[in-house]
Amino acid sequence: MNQKTLAAMMIAAASAFAPAASAQEYGTETTRAIHPEWAESAVIYEANVRQGTSGRTLKSLGYELPRLKQLGIDIVWLMPIHPISELNRKGTLGSYYAVKDYKAVNPEFGTIDDLKDFVSRAHALGMKVILDEVCNHSGCDNPWVKERPEFYARNEKGEMFGPFDWTDTYKFDYSNRAMRDAMIDALKFWITEADIDGYRCDVAMEVPTDFWEEARTELQKLKPIFMLAEASKPELCRAAFDADYAWPMKDVFNAIAATQGVNAYAREHNQKLPKCDARAIDSLLAEQTRSYPQDSYRMNMVTNHDLNSWEGTEFERYGRGMGAFAVLSYTLPGMPLMYTGQEVGFNHPLEFFETDPVTPDYTANEFTAFYSMLNALKHKHPCLRAGKRGGEMLRHLTKSNDIYAFSRTLPDDEITVIINLSDKKQPLRWKGEAPSTSGKTNYFTSEPAELPSELEPWQYIVMTGK
Repeated sequence: MNQKTLAAMMIAAASAFAPAASAQEYGTETTRAIHPEWAESAVIYEANVRQGTSGRTLKSLGYELPRLKQLGIDIVWLMPIHPISELNRKGTLGSYYAVKDYKAVNPEFGTIDDLKDFVSRAHALGMKVILDEVCNHSGCDNPWVKERPEFYARNEKGEMFGPFDWTDTYKFDYSNRAMRDAMIDALKFWITEADIDGYRCDVAMEVPTDFWEEARTELQKLKPIFMLAEASKPELCRAAFDADYAWPMKDVFNAIAATQGVNAYAREHNQKLPKCDARAIDSLLAEQTRSYPQDSYRMNMVTNHDLNSWEGTEFERYGRGMGAFAVLSYTLPGMPLMYTGQEVGFNHPLEFFETDPVTPDYTANEFTAFYSMLNALKHKHPCLRAGKRGGEMLRHLTKSNDIYAFSRTLPDDEITVIINLSDKKQPLRWKGEAPSTSGKTNYFTSEPAELPSELEPWQYIVMTGK
């Protein structure tokens, strides 16, 4: 997704706090997607090639790989690296998601050899690389438009068209067998030519699920891959995708922040977000358990390129609560995402169709230390693994509806998280038995764990050990 229309659609759907799925529930099934062994404890980093470094190329981004490794990143997701269409282009540079050639690298970013070198460097550091791919539509001057016009859907006037207000694109017709074959061939190309490790698939819910399942089967024959769907659609995780977006959890976070009066973006843009508190997290997790195949992953986040450019930075949306929601994005079931500049507290909405004169300064600071600790927590504790091998979610109920407390538990590993999701002090009074602090450590202070009598606004406590 890349434009304001879809951002508005996500906001309008926030009140449901539920996956955008059919009535079918898949919770009794287990996903047939074969997860690569390196994915279950992975942290994903979305790299904005155009805006992420002063050099704005794959080469300059490659110089950041050692830093990302040290930060604790496992999977680098490159935003689209293809040439961008010129016909009907938006802005000066156009949208990454208007693809002109599915088997070429945007010369703005370098060459295919630069991509191969980037992947090789990442692999040498023990990291994986996934590409952002756009299979729902192409740019308006993609060669297929003239050479294979039958590949494209038509409106009631018989014209090619773009979805939503994406006037720089034309939508594909997936009833055409040759079109499907051509797209699978393009997906295979980057695995065989550049040794990439999978894909993040744009607006995956707009493409037929049976195509994704066929594509996954074919790609899996080449190497173990990781597939991330930009969607919240449970059926996509039955056999095609390892993970999808936890858009509804992001909506819950935004609504809690708005309810507490710290979501400045919602206030300034007159967003009508529902009133809710920490209990909405439980409702959503229960719905996801019913809706999704077991052992499928949700990708949690506090920001990404869409949110940053179209829905406010994490600081605009969460204010003083940013750290609390970041901790949740790492400790709730699923896998966490980091976006370009998040690791240094970069508080700037990046331009989407133009060169933004502002790029992050990656000098390490308190945000770098914070996210390094969260990444280490994710790696060190098996109970935080995504999927069926992660720890059971055990809630600890308090007398405040604004406190969210839970443990993730395995027989030999446990963490406990206690967070005040409000802008006021909250007394810490338990409805049942309080979580044990015996033998546990406060992760962020390295001191023996203790339960305070009250929590400061947005205070979070993470206890490790049995």
